[in-house]
Amino acid sequence: MAYRWVATSVAGLVQQLAVSYIAHGYLFYIAGWIPEGKDPARTDAKLIAQYGLDVSKWTRARQRKRGQASVQYLRHDRFFVLVATHGEHPFFAGEGKRIRDFRRQPLHFHGYSLGCRKGRDGRWHASVRIAREPFAELKQRFGALAVHRSVEELGQEFRRLAFEPYAPVRDQLRILLRAVNRRRHAAGLEELPLAALPWHRRPVKPFAAAQ
Repeated sequence: MAYRWVATSVAGLVQQLAVSYIAHGYLFYIAGWIPEGKDPARTDAKLIAQYGLDVSKWTRARQRKRGQASVQYLRHDRFFVLVATHGEHPFFAGEGKRIRDFRRQPLHFHGYSLGCRKGRDGRWHASVRIAREPFAELKQRFGALAVHRSVEELGQEFRRLAFEPYAPVRDQLRILLRAVNRRRHAAGLEELPLAALPWHRRPVKPFAAAQ
């Protein structure tokens, strides 16, 4: 299968990063934006050639057995990210101090915070949540709407949020719901049920169909 790296949507890039890369040990990254006026395809070609990314999964498996890192490239619109596993690879020498670690510095993209957290099992797991500043804005917004919208209207507001309900996002939505219901309870208004929140994430196809 030809190497694919252009995500067709924000949800696709987030899913590919979290589910296919971070969850499988791609803990190191660099990210950036391709300037306006610069052809993204040229940047793609340069990075893919520079780091030898257009290889089969079997080649990647052999490289990892030899202690070499695996590196992947992903882009949506003009935003790009290179991710790598532990091991030896020209990526680490080439990018140097620009490299970040998902476990220490989450990646912020379109209001999401993508990182890696240690679970109760002691292992590292991908973490997708709403970033701090956008979440603070949502708290303010829903606090203002809490007693001025009906249960149905507030439910629609929750369902219109542009965040896929990954587990940490669902936790954040419950925080918003509790804050809304505290205000509605104090005002003697009907409270929103838990079912008003979007619970199920629908997997997307991150890449366009092969031509």
